[in-house]
Amino acid sequence: MSPPPRALITGITGQDGSYLAEFLLDRGYDVVGMVRRSSTLNFERIAHIQDQVTLVPGDLADQGSMISVITEHRPSEVYNLAAQSFVQTSFGQPVLTGDVTALGVTRLLEAIRLVDPDIRFYQASSSEMFGKVREVPQNEDTPLYPRSPYGVAKVYGHWITVNYRESYDLFACSGILFNHESPRRGLEFVTRKITNGVARIRAGLDRELRIGNLEAQRDWGFAGDYVQAMWQMLQLPEPGDYVVATGETHSVRDFCEIAFAHAGLDYRDHVVQDDRFYRPAEVDLLIGDPAKAQAAFGWKPETSFRDLVRLMVDADLAALGLDRAR
Repeated sequence: MSPPPRALITGITGQDGSYLAEFLLDRGYDVVGMVRRSSTLNFERIAHIQDQVTLVPGDLADQGSMISVITEHRPSEVYNLAAQSFVQTSFGQPVLTGDVTALGVTRLLEAIRLVDPDIRFYQASSSEMFGKVREVPQNEDTPLYPRSPYGVAKVYGHWITVNYRESYDLFACSGILFNHESPRRGLEFVTRKITNGVARIRAGLDRELRIGNLEAQRDWGFAGDYVQAMWQMLQLPEPGDYVVATGETHSVRDFCEIAFAHAGLDYRDHVVQDDRFYRPAEVDLLIGDPAKAQAAFGWKPETSFRDLVRLMVDADLAALGLDRAR
């Protein structure tokens, strides 16, 4: 009997990494997760599967550790999900963001090239690369115009993946994922900030929720749906780049309205716009065209926007011991 396929996931403790690890384990994979050495490791998102995965130390800022991990564990697939991934933080820490989110991709690709060029590689690209959008909706051929150090770093990571594919014939794919959320999303992201705020207001712990631009529009989907597309890309006969999105756009105001209503509240009574949470350079509208992914491997989102918002609210209410309002 042949051994099970082995996948290396960088960023396994994050939202996407945890869902992808579950997905691969269900398909019989041997899953290796790379974690950065830290005095405050957080395994909360993978606690329920931690005994089923192999966790190894590594850092995208360190070329040697990339080579060591790949040499020792010999994965057949590598999913690069690790990054400094919070847009607002990238304005305050642009050099760190560039070193990890941009150059980190190069270090990992170079390690694959040196150790085993037959490895199939997935790079987590981002809709933030489109930034000040040049066309609506955005597809794989839309010109890139990033509006944050994070977006700029993701553009570098995207194009270095293309460059290694074309220069060294690596099976390297970029998934240009539009916003994807879940109850596992960090509190620093506006979607989770909203649903957590709803739960805290419902519990009587807070009275108001302060956020930035209510009119910003995003293409939001469920992270659990999106990790399947990552895997599907690496099963194709030839590598390529694919937009993964719902093809719908909704405003932050829409998200607030549904989230508060689901808990029996009116967002207008609690949401306060605060200039402190506006970005220095705002991205006003993102909406993806997933036609290429649908044609290539049949991917479609299974979770609607409204269901996603309700799922996140219910999880935050439950965390505070509350039931959803009737």
